[in-house]
Amino acid sequence: MERIHGGDWAGFEGEYGVPPLDFSASISPLGLPDGVRRAAAAALADCGRYPDPLCRELRGRLARAHGVPEDCILCGNGAADLIDRLALALRPRRALVTAPTFSEYGAALSRVGCQIRRWVLPRENGFRLTEEFLSAVTPELDLVILCEPNNPTGRTTDRALLEAVLERCDACGALLAVDGCFADFLDDPAGATLQGALGARRLFILRAFTKFYAMAGIRLGYCLCGDGALLEEMRRSGQPWPVSIPAQAAGAAALEETRYAAGLRRLIREQRPLLARALADCGCLVVPGEANYLLFFHPDQLLAQKLCGRGILIRSCADYDGLGPGWYRTAVRTAEENQRLAQNIKGCVS
Repeated sequence: MERIHGGDWAGFEGEYGVPPLDFSASISPLGLPDGVRRAAAAALADCGRYPDPLCRELRGRLARAHGVPEDCILCGNGAADLIDRLALALRPRRALVTAPTFSEYGAALSRVGCQIRRWVLPRENGFRLTEEFLSAVTPELDLVILCEPNNPTGRTTDRALLEAVLERCDACGALLAVDGCFADFLDDPAGATLQGALGARRLFILRAFTKFYAMAGIRLGYCLCGDGALLEEMRRSGQPWPVSIPAQAAGAAALEETRYAAGLRRLIREQRPLLARALADCGCLVVPGEANYLLFFHPDQLLAQKLCGRGILIRSCADYDGLGPGWYRTAVRTAEENQRLAQNIKGCVS
């Protein structure tokens, strides 16, 4: 079976018999918050009945947290589930995505027969989106997808340009979908969101609990959109009970984890530049990311395989459109783990 994402800990354990030090999946190194663990465990007592298909309690808490109406929120079985539902509900004929970016957009769009246009982000500009992108947003498009911060580059788009893209999409009749699944890792998450423009029917924002709260195995995502008809069609486009009872309880508990959130942001803010310098000292060309992962280039095209032999996983980005062999992504983890990664890279390339 082809694997297109990182985090194949099961395959590693099956081959080597021990768990890896996993930098290939960009998940909080602090692990599942205690409050989330307790809430999910307590919810097992209610699992003899079906989950609330509308996730009413969770949506209510999300609405209060984001300051938006409950009917602007739809929950799903992780962000990938909602990406699929969006493609199925919207059935776009033509869509515009950047390259490199998260591969699930293209996969979901291909499944509904959408023609995909890719805007290659310039390496010489550090893979940042520029004003030239506006010229690619044309009336022939039904959907434009941006990942903020982008995966795997870790870069964000200037707020004024994001607003200009939204205006251009609105003028052309295209929906702007902004994937903010890593936005909580930014130093200023509130300053990077277009959430205040949700009244516009041409805006769709994707979020998830997966990475920030280390809930990848629980599977919980949600989206914000002012187009109630689109959300209802998305709801009908998948299974009727996408979010389990433990997942709903875990999400509600995660919203209360303010100390965890502050500590995680502080850790990433401190460790990201230290890891970037350590990678540069190993001869890597490091993209100045703003989230909890870093994209880098090293001419050794076997680096990921060599590190795997040492018990460490990083994400090879050779299969990303707009990148190629020699490009890798690593998560930012604790100081001790980051030092271990850098030491092993030096051991592989020296």
